[in-house]
Amino acid sequence: MNDIFILGIESSCDETSVSIVKNGCEDIATVVLSQMDTHANYGGVVPEIASRMHVENITIVIEECLKKANMTMDEITAIAVTYGPGLIGSLLIGVVAAETLAYVFNKPLVPVHHIAGHIYANNLDKKMAFPLLALVVSGGHTNLVYMKENYSFKQIGGTLDDAIGEAYDKVARVLELPYPGGPLIDKLSYDGNDTYDLPLPLNDNSYNFSFSGLKSAVINLVHNEKQRGNSIRKADLACSFQNRAVEIITKKTMRALHEFNIKNLIVAGGVAANSVLRNHLMEACKKDNINLTIPSLKYCTDNAAMIAVAGYFTYKKKEVSNLGIKAKATSILH
Repeated sequence: MNDIFILGIESSCDETSVSIVKNGCEDIATVVLSQMDTHANYGGVVPEIASRMHVENITIVIEECLKKANMTMDEITAIAVTYGPGLIGSLLIGVVAAETLAYVFNKPLVPVHHIAGHIYANNLDKKMAFPLLALVVSGGHTNLVYMKENYSFKQIGGTLDDAIGEAYDKVARVLELPYPGGPLIDKLSYDGNDTYDLPLPLNDNSYNFSFSGLKSAVINLVHNEKQRGNSIRKADLACSFQNRAVEIITKKTMRALHEFNIKNLIVAGGVAANSVLRNHLMEACKKDNINLTIPSLKYCTDNAAMIAVAGYFTYKKKEVSNLGIKAKATSILH
């Protein structure tokens, strides 16, 4: 059987990334050009700036990836691209670039859902075993997805408001930490103790999540302490906040595994890089004999390798698009 090489393009937010993946499991070459330093000046991603920078970078990144892989477009089997969800302006740049390549080089075009990409990043480290539960935790998503088999998605729970990564960044801003704040809260928490009385968010029998209440509790606590003239113990507050967030995520994830009788758990998304979440899940899964897979750190954040992997399985299902992909700012995984 001939090898299948998928060229993936990811531009849903502030990373311009292109990757070439062989047979859905081998990363031949990946290039990621991050805009993080630019957006840090504004305390978060500015959509208009992000899309303009994608325009400037996309051709450079495509050429660099092909050069890194020592390949030509003639050797590429198909082109996969993120169509949503994400920032609409940023998505459009990737979609137009993918459509142009597909047209010029007469290649099949494969649309990929961003969350599916995060999930399939796990296949780069270890072949995914089914049935499985995928915990997707990122700046824009907090989802529990049941997969009976390859490319079969059933969301059993999701965030009702703020995603976990978004909550981390907003709490970091309250603590006057620079953007992106999630990794800094994770690091700072190790210097503190769980001394602040914060609520366990949406501690119910559903598989949904809600972090707006926890975020508001932190904001109100900081405001009240400042009104009283008290200083905030930032490390302690980071520790207290992170413990509540990780506790509810771990609690609901493990309950879902038990109730659905699933023995395979994969974690996906940028917050999968969080060390406290990783440790809590590893301990819980070890205790309950659950097979846990978490991507390498480089595959947790947005990257095109994950899109190329998901694109491989989409291509195998013959779900190939014409040159009319619609970018979608919001899109349900199905």
